[in-house]
Formats: sequence, structure tokens, C-alpha cells
Amino acid sequence: MRSVILYRVDPHRNMFRYYCLDVQPDLFGNECLVREWGRIGHGGQIRAIPYSTITEARKALEKHRAAKEKKGYVIAII
Repeated sequence: MRSVILYRVDPHRNMFRYYCLDVQPDLFGNECLVREWGRIGHGGQIRAIPYSTITEARKALEKHRAAKEKKGYVIAII
């Protein structure tokens, strides 16, 4: 799995959030876990964390995905 989009929507709490996780190569030969999050329909924050192997980056992606699912995010069906 190279990318995941998660949503958390609760209209009663005015909560319309998204969280994107993606593994991408950088210019230095590393694999980066790119995380983007924010309110649906608005620009979000982006953070990229470099890893030396794609296996490490994918493990980090799965770790973040599991943590977000515990908080109530669900994977988007596209």
C-alpha cells in the first residue's frame, strides 16, 4: 500500500477532517512518508519524513493509519 486517504466526519461536532498518507521517493534516493491533514475543502498541513528503505516507510504508514483509525477515521472508498 503506497497511499491512504482517511476521513472523519461528525456534523454534530462540526468535524469534517481528512488525513492523507503517501509513500514517495525524494531527490536523494530515500523514501518519504508524506502526511497531509486538515479540514475537508481547505488546504492542509503537510509533513514529509524521510526513511532509508521503502519497508520502513510503509511500516510507518501502517502505524499512522492504525492510530488514525483508532481515533475514528475511516478509509475513503474511491
